[in-house]
Amino acid sequence: MDVRRADERYPGGDPAAGITSRHAFSFGPHYDPDNLRFGALLACNEERLEPGAGFDEHPHSHTEIVTWVVEGELTHRDSAGHETVVRAGDVQRLSAVGGVRHVERNDAAVPLTFVQMWLAPLDPGGDAAYEIVRGIADSTPYAVPEAGAMLHVRRLSAGERTAVPDGAYVYVHVVRGDVRLGEETLGAGDAARVTDADGVDAVAVTRAEVLVWEMA
Repeated sequence: MDVRRADERYPGGDPAAGITSRHAFSFGPHYDPDNLRFGALLACNEERLEPGAGFDEHPHSHTEIVTWVVEGELTHRDSAGHETVVRAGDVQRLSAVGGVRHVERNDAAVPLTFVQMWLAPLDPGGDAAYEIVRGIADSTPYAVPEAGAMLHVRRLSAGERTAVPDGAYVYVHVVRGDVRLGEETLGAGDAARVTDADGVDAVAVTRAEVLVWEMA
């Protein structure tokens, strides 16, 4: 198990423009050949946008982009004609396989925080696709078959225990609260990369929200 702490993330964004980013993997000018991906996961970015701030239209290709809003509202627009507002508890996925352009903004009057995760598709090419699941229930898995991955969302009460899926690659990201994973305690923004996971449990030290990727 490889634990990466929140304060070890690469800083990014444009704070002067109201954008603060923290990257878990090699990203942009923070190139690290030893930290390019884990399983299918290419990026796990924590983003904070001040009211009125956002990312202007930009391209993506050959990527499955999954977004989880922590607080606030994310306005999404893309070149395929989709325009939605993503709120806390929603799972948004943009399949940018053959190429797509999108805009992400905070059009609300309060700050926006979200976690965006990029996964590598198993096969290149194909048509762009978009999906949003409103208010996904606790313990409901969300499949991304194009990347051979499954997202598990867990909202835990203090003292509650949950099994971490067995798998070749399992990525555990703590959104909020404190969680004990094996001998390690993880706080908000911390993550663990578990290779060949087998019989691993997570125990909430406090009330917590956790995103768990199960990957082949």
